[in-house]
Amino acid sequence: MNYKSSLVGSAIAIIAATSCCWVPMLIIAAGGGSTIAGLSSGLGKLSGLFLAVGILLLILGIYQYRRRNIKKVKQEMILNSTITCPHCGYSKEEVMPIDACQYFYECSNCNKVLKPMEKDCCVFCSYGTVPCPPIQLDKDCCY
Repeated sequence: MNYKSSLVGSAIAIIAATSCCWVPMLIIAAGGGSTIAGLSSGLGKLSGLFLAVGILLLILGIYQYRRRNIKKVKQEMILNSTITCPHCGYSKEEVMPIDACQYFYECSNCNKVLKPMEKDCCVFCSYGTVPCPPIQLDKDCCY
């Protein structure tokens, strides 16, 4: 069970747990007042169970979500990327910064200054063999 199904399950269980309160009002609004007594007492007996299941599923969903994010952060980042100049084709291995994006890069061969392509956050995402560390971790980069 993933965290999304746990959160959805908890929402459904909590709605079911509170059904002894909102179902009778719904039945009265629809014009069926005679069935309320039996239905309300039956749902009232189960509301504690539904509430407990809802809370457990909610806790499980939050735990799974946090565990998933911690795993992503612990992934090994690749910090070396070979950047290739689009003007002259010269390639050079560079170490990427982990705390900032590199927006400009000067080619050592032709001295042209590279900028990221549209929709890329840095020169490594545009011209490198490996995307920058924030993109590797599925985080927003420098926007």
